[in-house]
Amino acid sequence: MKSFPLRLHGGQLRMVWGVLAMALVHSTSADTLNFAQCVDTALKQNPGLSASRAQVQQAEAGLAQAQGGRLPKVTVSLNAVRSNDALSAFGLKLSQRNATFGDFGAGQFDPANPGVLSVAPDGLNHPDAVNNFNTRIEAQLPLYSGGMIEGYIEQAQSYIKAAQQGDQSARQQVIFQVLQSYEGVHAARAYVNVAQQGEIAAASYVKTIASLLKQGVVVKSDLLSARIHLEDVRVKLAQAQNTEAAALDQLHMLLGMPLSQPLDVGPQVTPVLLPGKIEELREQALTDNPGLNAMRNQLQAAQASVKVAKAGLYPQVGLMARQDWNDKNAGFNASSYTVGGMLSWNVFDGGTVRGAVDRAAAGKTELAARLQQAESGVAFQLNDAWRKSAEAERRVALREMAATHAEEALGLVEKRYNNGVTTITELLAARAQLDSSRADVVAAKYDLAIQRAALRLALGKLEPDL
Repeated sequence: MKSFPLRLHGGQLRMVWGVLAMALVHSTSADTLNFAQCVDTALKQNPGLSASRAQVQQAEAGLAQAQGGRLPKVTVSLNAVRSNDALSAFGLKLSQRNATFGDFGAGQFDPANPGVLSVAPDGLNHPDAVNNFNTRIEAQLPLYSGGMIEGYIEQAQSYIKAAQQGDQSARQQVIFQVLQSYEGVHAARAYVNVAQQGEIAAASYVKTIASLLKQGVVVKSDLLSARIHLEDVRVKLAQAQNTEAAALDQLHMLLGMPLSQPLDVGPQVTPVLLPGKIEELREQALTDNPGLNAMRNQLQAAQASVKVAKAGLYPQVGLMARQDWNDKNAGFNASSYTVGGMLSWNVFDGGTVRGAVDRAAAGKTELAARLQQAESGVAFQLNDAWRKSAEAERRVALREMAATHAEEALGLVEKRYNNGVTTITELLAARAQLDSSRADVVAAKYDLAIQRAALRLALGKLEPDL
């Protein structure tokens, strides 16, 4: 078999320059955001974080509502009524301080009539309709609620802390998702680069072997194998390009940007491995993980719910003060006041309050069990990320070594093929092995970044500054 050089011809050179030109145009027309800028945009525009912040605001409003229970409630009212009901009409006149002896039927009282006491006064039993405008200011102040108000305040305070920790957890989840998509774009582009190199080499093989076939140096099956290999590489290139587009689309959604808006990413990022032994990191995760802390505060809120429910078992004590004005017309005549104290105790309710207490206690028990389960889950996530990050670090070094060896091996096989001492099958296999090794390096580096970020996420330490 005759030796031949493997070089790029004019078509492949034009393709390379075309790819470079497209990349240049893409980079100048799209907004290029580095990782920190992507995170900042996502934290400002991500819909999930907007919902999380709204939960914090709801919890803060709940605290203001609960604290308001300690203050007096003041109401102002204006009521108008017209009635000819005997009792109501007489009562309204009394409220207006307009009652007279005549309202008692004094005009029909005849001392000379022996049956005068049995006479029914028309003015008292059949009065004319009376108009009354009542203006009232009333204040009520709770003195003792059996712990209900205090329980609501404790519950609201715990919900605020839980919402804040939940917001922090959601924030770190968004950072992790942005990192996955951001590095996913770089990984996909690395796959594209590997596939493009493979395509250039495969196209060169096809052209060179086609020329040799015309010279009768190689057999037709060599050309067919080279063409099949070229098409296979082109399929992988298309897959890599689709993966890159999907990663960019995912990043668009995380940043709250329309898919039509051009976007490009800045330099790659690889989180630094956090120092410390696995046992120390595990304890730190159980203490600092915001998701766990959110559940702990929810558990405290559940304890406060039990306190609120138990308040129904105790008496309720309060004060009341009221100022009234009653008049035929809207005004402030006939002023009167009322002050008093209130004591109420639900002595028997058929077990309603006790059922509420038991239900609140069961809810607390459920949350405690879920917290214990979540703590085990975080410990597992930390251990798993720790092991996988160490494994990925070793795999990166191994894959890079394998890629270097595959490149050297391909050079040797090409020389052997050029000298006619090996087959096209071995040559294409060596080329495929190099492409595969380079792809493995890309996958290992991506996995290393993700696993280190997952370790920080379990610790509750995932921030834009990696």
